[in-house]
Amino acid sequence: MQGQNWFVGKDGKYQVSPPTKIWNLLRDNYRLYRFLTELEDLLNNVEDEISCLPEIQMLVRRLIVNSYWVQSQYLEPCPKTGTSVLLLYEELGFPFTVQTVTLAPGTKSNIHNHGTWGVVAVLKGQEKHTFWRQTFHPQLPAQIEKTGELILFPGDIICFTSDAIHSVEALANEVTVTFNLYGETDPQRRFEYDLYTHTTKNY
Repeated sequence: MQGQNWFVGKDGKYQVSPPTKIWNLLRDNYRLYRFLTELEDLLNNVEDEISCLPEIQMLVRRLIVNSYWVQSQYLEPCPKTGTSVLLLYEELGFPFTVQTVTLAPGTKSNIHNHGTWGVVAVLKGQEKHTFWRQTFHPQLPAQIEKTGELILFPGDIICFTSDAIHSVEALANEVTVTFNLYGETDPQRRFEYDLYTHTTKNY
């Protein structure tokens, strides 16, 4: 599944990374457990995980290219919320979140960050990301301003730093499915932003 590689950081500006040649990623019998092992090996004893985001993005693309199983693992969206989350792997002491997220057409998220780095790959549908940044107004420390929008299509993969702020909307007439990978979340740094009251709360 070919697509663009994107990156967005604290300033809310997104940039495209050089594309990865698919034939360099093809592997026989490449399964989720191999991806998890390679991810853990990559990040062992690394102090600055953000610097590894390009390599993590490459690992995610390798997984998506080689694993039909991962592409097929998702739930139908909840009729009430318009979204569903399927956890693909969980183990005590394993510091990463690996899941697929399904959004019904038109479903929108709140404005938030993740309190950790993240990598999101679109498997199906279309997803619009709106990016924001804090203005650091002296009287309104939680005030944010919009910095741009980006529509992601199947095969596109985007990386976020822990302080990147965004909101998400499913655009397609079909469900939107993404593969989501996150580092170890710091609950004290994960916020939902209110655009009108200029306040935050833990998300």
